[in-house]
Amino acid sequence: MQTAAMACAACGVKIEGNFSETFFDKLAPEDQNFLEQYLLAGFSIKTLEQSGSLGYAAIRSRLDRLIANYKAVKKMDAQKKAVLEQLRTEEISVAEAKEKLEKLSGD
Repeated sequence: MQTAAMACAACGVKIEGNFSETFFDKLAPEDQNFLEQYLLAGFSIKTLEQSGSLGYAAIRSRLDRLIANYKAVKKMDAQKKAVLEQLRTEEISVAEAKEKLEKLSGD
C-alpha cells in the first residue's frame, strides 16, 4: 500500500500524490526522536548517555522498546499485505478483508 494523501490537522492543507513511506515513518514521534538522537550520537550508547539526561539503563530500555516497536510495525505491514493478497486472489471477500484490516489496525 502507498500513501496517496497527506493533511495538516492544524491548518487543513491537504496534498495528494504518491508518497514514499518507510517503516521509520510509521513509528511514534517519540521513537523517531530517540532514533534521531541515537543516530546523531553515532549509534553509541555511551555518547548518548554523556550528551543527555538519561543513564545507560534508561537508554538501553528505550532502545529495546524502539526495536520491539519497529518489529511490530513490520509485522503489521506484512499481515496487511497478506490480507490484501488474499483479497487479490479472491480467497476472501471485500467484507472479510475489511474486517481483518480493521482488526489489525485496532479499529
